[in-house]
Parts: sequence; C-alpha cells; structure tokens
Amino acid sequence: MIEFTFWDIVRNLLLAARWTVLLSIVAFTGGTIAGLGILFLRISKRRVLRRAAEYYIALFQGTPLLMQLFLLFYGLPLVGFRIDGWLAATIGLTLYASAYLSDIWRGGVEALPLGQWDAARSLGLHYLAQLRLIILPQTFAITRAPTVGFLVQLIKSTALTSIIGFEELVRTSNAINNATFEPFKVYGMVALIYFALCFPLTRYAKALELKAAKH
Repeated sequence: MIEFTFWDIVRNLLLAARWTVLLSIVAFTGGTIAGLGILFLRISKRRVLRRAAEYYIALFQGTPLLMQLFLLFYGLPLVGFRIDGWLAATIGLTLYASAYLSDIWRGGVEALPLGQWDAARSLGLHYLAQLRLIILPQTFAITRAPTVGFLVQLIKSTALTSIIGFEELVRTSNAINNATFEPFKVYGMVALIYFALCFPLTRYAKALELKAAKH
C-alpha cells in the first residue's frame, strides 16, 4: 500500500476536478451551440426538418450516455477514426447536451403565446429576426432554471467518461483508492467535490424558478 497523506489525496482530487470542470464547460458550450441549431430545425415550418430534429433528440435521449461514449471511443476506430478519451468525451457529452438543451428550449418556444409570433410578423420582421429579437429572448428567460438544472446533470454525467480512460475526478479517485485502500475517505472527498460544484448551481436554479413563478 502506498502512503498518501490526507493533503496528498485532496490535492490530487482537486487537480483532477479541474478536468471535470473543463469538460463540463466545453460540453455545455458546444451543446448550447449545437442545441440552437437543433432548435431551429425542431421549430422549422418544414416537416422534414422537424422530423430530423425529432429523431436526433430521440436518439440521444433514448439511449444511455455510456453506450454513446463506447460507440465513439471503441466504435469509430473500427471504421478508421481513432480518437482519444478527451475528444470522445467532449463529442459525446456535446451531442448529449445538445439533444436535451434543444428540447428544453423547444418547450419554452411552445410556451409562448401565439400572439408573440403575430406581433413579430406585424412589425415586418423576417423569420430569423423574429427569432432573434422577440422569440428567443423570451424563451431563454423562461427556461433559465431548467437550463441551469441540466448543467448540474451534465457535471455529474462527466463521471461516465472515466470508463473510456479520460482522467477526470472519478478515474483519479479510483487510482488513488487502488493505491491507498481507503475507499470511504477517497470517495467521500469525491462526493464533497461534486456537491461543492453542483449545490450552488442547484440553489441558483431554484432561485430562478421562484423568480419565474412570481412573474
């Protein structure tokens, strides 16, 4: 058994937590950009585009995230595309996030009164201007709470990337536990780190929800 002091364990876990945070930020940012594209398809007037977006969302919501990561990391090399754990984790979580975020925002668009679309058209705005100036600002205002709530889910989902070799918090904790044989101490600290990352966001989402309810 390798001797690790308490501070050795804390330091290594905090260093690993940086990668968890970075992966969460990159995946959420990428998911936001891709999710907007899927949202535009989902609310399009063309049936074929709406159907394509529906199938995309159903695919990534209806299959386990772990299986999606496996297909990227182990499946792509079989067809000539070899990627490392970081890239597989980034792509997988980005696609996963885009499906959920686009669905959250689609619900926000559908929650708006139809009169908002009529008012936008009465101003002579073309379709993209209607979305940019009137529809999307209101949509994002009423979906801020579930969007932040999904970010909490995304942070916790990064733990699955340890299975494909990405050196984030859980994979590092497994290595430390294998060296120290102190699972309660090691995994207890991991739980506290996740709690420290997620609890403020959870409280923020709750505050946004209460604020939206008052309005």
